[in-house]
Amino acid sequence: MITEIALITIDPSKAAEFEAAVAKAAPVFQRAAGCHGMSLERGIEDPSKYWLRVLWETVDHHLVTFRQSDDFQVWRGHAGPFFAHPPQVEHSEAVAVHF
Repeated sequence: MITEIALITIDPSKAAEFEAAVAKAAPVFQRAAGCHGMSLERGIEDPSKYWLRVLWETVDHHLVTFRQSDDFQVWRGHAGPFFAHPPQVEHSEAVAVHF
């Protein structure tokens, strides 16, 4: 399982609207091939920062299958207007789970 971690920075005065936009876009992840979960976390120290975490079977499910789909444009249409700049996206893979 691969975790996509996208650091998204927004204007914190628009937090409620951004969170609603992400919730509205959640079904595009739910129906995406190879997607196994999605969550959004907000920074405590810096409330302009959010981390979108999406679980994918493979990196290609994210970068090829999803990014080339119409649903990617739906996602960006909902959430994109709130981005202060393009998200910083990285992928990770668990190498150990200790508890």
